Amino acid sequence: MTGSTHFVGLMSGTSLDGVDAALVHFDAGQSAGQLIHTAYLPYPEPLRERLLAIHFPGNNELHRAALLANELSGLYSQAVSRLLAESATAPDKIDAIGCHGQTVRHRPDAGYTTQLVNPGLLAELTGIAVVADFRSRDIAAGGQGAPLVPAFHAAALHHPAIHRVIVNIGGISNLTDLPPSGKITGFDCGPGNLLMDAWCQRHTGQQFDHAGAWGAGGVYLPKLLKKLAAHVFFSTPAPKSAGREAFNPDWLTSHLSGDESAQDVQATLLQLTAYGIVHAIETHCPNAQEVYICGGGARNTALMQSLRTALPGKLLACTDTLGISPDWLEAHAFAWLARQTLLGLPGNLTEVTGARHPCVLGAIYPA
Repeated sequence: MTGSTHFVGLMSGTSLDGVDAALVHFDAGQSAGQLIHTAYLPYPEPLRERLLAIHFPGNNELHRAALLANELSGLYSQAVSRLLAESATAPDKIDAIGCHGQTVRHRPDAGYTTQLVNPGLLAELTGIAVVADFRSRDIAAGGQGAPLVPAFHAAALHHPAIHRVIVNIGGISNLTDLPPSGKITGFDCGPGNLLMDAWCQRHTGQQFDHAGAWGAGGVYLPKLLKKLAAHVFFSTPAPKSAGREAFNPDWLTSHLSGDESAQDVQATLLQLTAYGIVHAIETHCPNAQEVYICGGGARNTALMQSLRTALPGKLLACTDTLGISPDWLEAHAFAWLARQTLLGLPGNLTEVTGARHPCVLGAIYPA
């Protein structure tokens, strides 16, 4: 594979909001690629509810998971069709689709991770080669299988003279430490949006707290924050990764007395997300000069202000300042990871995931 190439990245994250699709162009020798066009398809609410349910043990799980993988593949295909139609790009111009799939179980401690997608069906529906199952190879090599995006951060956002940290705030938050020289590291920090989103939907009917406005109207509860921040995950040394297995509404409810204001709990959950990020930066990369935020949390004005207050002396901004939209960075990254796979190049960073060696990630399903 030489010369100019095009890849599509598909990302559906822990927040369970929908499918992000990114069309990325690579020139020969270009490390990060150029984002050409994007498309988004929200999850229908019945699908979202079934995906939430499959995260936990239940009846007939294998059959339900297989049906969900097929349904998701149909939605991924629709996202690709919209992306290509809106950008006037023919399917035969696309080298491959990098599809993350929908994580429903993440158990590196037990040697597996599960992202729902039927990549063979997606290749059949789109007529385009598909690269999927990016995380399993890293876990097989003793790694966490996550986070994987730091390798893309290193390719796209590293600066030779400035110490940067990239923080992705999706359902789970994670960071990448990019010193000017030396080892690049990264790990999950704790809950990002998933607890805030779940609490907001339960009490307001809205899928998320727009700009953090509802939570900003409450007062955070120090005693509750202390209990939540005592979760063993925060003191676990890196490399580490997390999912709904560690942070979920049942875990939150177990720490509530029942007489808290719902709005005050939301304010506290925002502070928990900020705590995880700030604790990680102060512990592992205190000398960082610049902190750049991506993911849905970048649009939470109240959260961004909390981070600025807690990180004085550091520049804090969104990644669009560096030319990569915070809303599309992960989809862009999986286009890049698919290209790495087709080139036979590693897609993991061993200092990030803890794998024994660099790995070519993903399985290829030809068109």
